[in-house]
Formats: sequence, structure tokens, C-alpha cells
Amino acid sequence: MKKYVNEMKVVFPSHSANEGLCRSVVASFVAQFNPTIEEISDIKCAVSEAVTNAIVHGYRYAPGEIALRVRADEERCMYLEIKDKGCGIENVEVAMQPLYTTDPEGERSGMGFAVMQTFTDRLSVRSKIGRGTVVSMRKKLS
Repeated sequence: MKKYVNEMKVVFPSHSANEGLCRSVVASFVAQFNPTIEEISDIKCAVSEAVTNAIVHGYRYAPGEIALRVRADEERCMYLEIKDKGCGIENVEVAMQPLYTTDPEGERSGMGFAVMQTFTDRLSVRSKIGRGTVVSMRKKLS
């Protein structure tokens, strides 16, 4: 079993204003490991995309809860998890394709998962229709 040196979990309502809260919270947590500015920016961006996906696609702007969990191990790896109990994703493989969106009428680019992959070392998505989605990411700090 992996040993974590620190971890935190924050649960918050699915209001779009809370996307900024998540960016700040995750940056504050990661700061204790003395990351580079680029590493902090990468993590903030990836978390922001995951939270926005939960709000826009998971809950479709309806009320709900999102959980952000961040853990750090002895090797300076950050493990990030964003979990919602929204509508779920019918086909994760299709949803992860660039430019795919369930909100074509909105101002959505369909690049959320691609952005998360770009700014993290590993991305996995688990989802069940009607039960929600869990986005897990890993980022090793230099």
C-alpha cells in the first residue's frame, strides 16, 4: 500500500464560482512541496477542467456536490481525484476524444480531457450512468 505524507479532501456545491476555489485550494496544498510555478499552473489547470466538466456535463448546471481529493506521496507525486454524482458518461472512450462535447450549443470546446492529459502524467476516468464520474490524475513534481 502506498504511503502518503499528506492528503486533503474538500466537498463543495457544483456552482461554477467554486471552480476558482478548487484552483486555489489545490495550489495551496501543492505549495508545501515547493513545486515550480509551471507545475502549480499545470495542476491548477487540470483540476479546473475536471471540476468544470463535473459542473457543466455531470450536473448540467443543476445542484450537486463535487469532491476534490489530493494526496502526496514520499516521491513528490500528487494524486488528484475529482468525483461527482452526476449523470455519468455513457462512453468514456468517445468522451475523451478531442472536440467531443455534450453541450454543443454552449461555449464548450470539447478539449477538457485533452487538457487534463497534457498537464498531468496520468489520467483515468471511471463513470457509471446515473451514478457519476471519477477523474483521477497523477503529477510528479520535479
